Formats: sequence, C-alpha cells, structure tokens
Amino acid sequence: MSSNVLIAIIVVAAIVVIALTVTLWMLARRRHLRERFGPEYERTVAEQGDKRSAERDLRAREQRYHKLEIKELPPERRQQYADKWTAVQQQFVDRPDASVAEADELLTRLMGERGYPTDGYQGQVRDLSVEHGRTLEEYRAAHAVKVRSGAGEATTEELRGAMVHYRTLFEELLADRRSQ
Repeated sequence: MSSNVLIAIIVVAAIVVIALTVTLWMLARRRHLRERFGPEYERTVAEQGDKRSAERDLRAREQRYHKLEIKELPPERRQQYADKWTAVQQQFVDRPDASVAEADELLTRLMGERGYPTDGYQGQVRDLSVEHGRTLEEYRAAHAVKVRSGAGEATTEELRGAMVHYRTLFEELLADRRSQ
C-alpha cells in the first residue's frame, strides 16, 4: 500500500471521528437542554421556528441565570411567605379578583427576595424557565387569567384555577434549592 493511500485513509478516518464526536456532542447538548427546560424546550422551538435558534436562546437563558445570585430563604422568611399565601387564599371567597392579583404580587416579591430579577413578566418567564421549566406553563396560565381578570373577563372558576396555578410555582420557589 502506498503512503498516499495510507494518508488518505487516515485523513478520512480522522474526519469521520471528528464528525462523529461533534454529532455526539451536539446531541448531548440538546438532551441537556430538553431535560433542563422540560416542556419549555418544545415551546421555545415552536416560537423560534427552528431548533438551532431555540437552543441558542435557551443557552443564553442558562448563562444569564448562572450570573444571578439566587438564594434560599431562611426558615422564618419561608414561614412568613407561607402565612401570607394562606391569607391570600382565605380572601379568595370574598374577593377572587383581588386575591389573584395579590397572589401574583406575592409571587413576584418572593422571586425578588430569592434573587430573581422582577423586571416584568417576560423577564420573569425567561429567568424562571431555567430551573422551573416544568411548572412555567402554570405560571403563564395564571398570569393570563390575571390579565383577563383586570379587564373583568375572567370567571370565578378561572380565577380559582389561577390560584391553583400560582400556588404550584409559589410552593416550588418557596422550597427551592438552587441546582447547578
């Protein structure tokens, strides 16, 4: 076998190994994003129109999140928030619209105290998506009802559902341990 043929075989083999390595690396990154973001991964792909753009966006969210100083609350603060939540729920029977608005405000205060930026709903969704992608749809649903409630368009049953949705994320944030 001539040295030119041997060099050609080695070059082709190296190219195949490199291509396989890059493919496996990209698949591992995609799997990581799917596992980390849960349903938010598919939602972002649908919104962006293609996986490459969506994955770039999700990686940017991760990078932003890792720069945040998310902290646990001391037990006494967690208890105070839990007590406030109970009070908001108890007011629901008499003031369902106001209770949903208060639940949203309490959740935002909790996020802020934990270290999440509270610079508006879209920013909150973006930042929550990294560690709370599996419950984010509940937050979206609750927020949508709150917005409709402000316009007087939400039924009492929808408001009740919003409280349940808010409670899911609230409890998760209250007990959350930062997982990095």
